[in-house]
Amino acid sequence: MRQPVTVAGARLPAKPILVPVLIAINVAVFALTAVQAGSIPGNSASALFTDFALWPILVAGGQWWRLITAGFLHIGLIHLAMNMIALWVIGRDLELLLGRVRFGAAYLLSLLGGSTAVFLLGDELQPVAGASGAVYGLMGGIAIAALRLKVSLRPVLVVIALNIAASVVIPGISLLGHIGGLVVGVIATAALVYAPRERQVLIQAGALAALLVVLVAMVVTRDLQFGNLVCFGSGEETRCGRLGG
Repeated sequence: MRQPVTVAGARLPAKPILVPVLIAINVAVFALTAVQAGSIPGNSASALFTDFALWPILVAGGQWWRLITAGFLHIGLIHLAMNMIALWVIGRDLELLLGRVRFGAAYLLSLLGGSTAVFLLGDELQPVAGASGAVYGLMGGIAIAALRLKVSLRPVLVVIALNIAASVVIPGISLLGHIGGLVVGVIATAALVYAPRERQVLIQAGALAALLVVLVAMVVTRDLQFGNLVCFGSGEETRCGRLGG
């Protein structure tokens, strides 16, 4: 007897696994930064935060890992709690619908999409951190899933609208990262749930790979605009300069 699958082609798992794992990783990283800084509200003063947060100027200087690692750092307990609650509420259903591998790919692409938007258009000297880009990608993804399944979009759209409003009103929150993650999450999830049944996995993989290539191309293009910038050291000892300059 053929096992039923979702519209994304995933077999229904008994329960979500990636969502609690992602939450555990984010909480553990936050705890480590708080211990290093000796302060929960001032955790961003830790060495770990300084070395892995998204500073566009440092990414341009060769520290590209910050585009991903920044998505596992948070500034203060409220920032962490807001993102983890949203991840828990939205992520569980989306993981069940997409399947673990597809969900993980959509999550990471959304995270990279948020970071790419900040790198392209943000203040090059302003540090950014948080899982918000990935979480907003899940918000966009759940909206697309609701559209595909023909269920009411109103609750999802209200949540997205409220969170975007909070991004504008609350100081220190990166609206660029949120919008970048949201757009990429919408595209990634649409590719997963609207792929035709014939060669579904191949089409899904190709679409996600193409999206990754586009994001990487954007990052490389922006990096070239900075010129021959190189950064050395870490934390307050970091120094940047141009080769031949």
